[in-house]
Amino acid sequence: MVRDIVIYPDKRLKLISQEVKEFDSELHSLLEDMYDTMLSKRGVGLAAIQIGVAKRVLIINLPDENDDDALPIKSETLEIINPVFIKKEGSCKHQEGCLSIPGIYEDIERSEHIVLEYQNRYGEKKTIEDNDFLAIAIQHEIDHLDGKVFIEKLSFIKRKKFEKEWKKKFK
Repeated sequence: MVRDIVIYPDKRLKLISQEVKEFDSELHSLLEDMYDTMLSKRGVGLAAIQIGVAKRVLIINLPDENDDDALPIKSETLEIINPVFIKKEGSCKHQEGCLSIPGIYEDIERSEHIVLEYQNRYGEKKTIEDNDFLAIAIQHEIDHLDGKVFIEKLSFIKRKKFEKEWKKKFK
């Protein structure tokens, strides 16, 4: 089921998401809804809080590098629950956008290399290591779980410019 995306500056985006304790059908339904919602909005990732659910759950499905119009393959969707960074190192800049801040894209500085521990939909522990676009996407989505959005990483001047333009958009 496609759900509504929570749009900035909705206060729910500031909530710190709670750890998942039950790996049950309710969680599985949430993951299915998140996938349907992300697919309908043509997103790369989605945190549960972006559909109003304050749980430490996120999904990512990277686009096909060779075919921009290819639909994501559901079985290739990463379902990340209760993520914890084991290592973050290096630095890189990458242009980011966000389903909760539609139409805005900015270069954001993030760690270049990450090692992450998480659980899958069945509660099994997993580890992922990456130093590519996936690392950027994971950091972006985990920020949502921690009540942060990517524009908070902008310089003071860029942030003020964004806020002014964003307010105009919604008057």
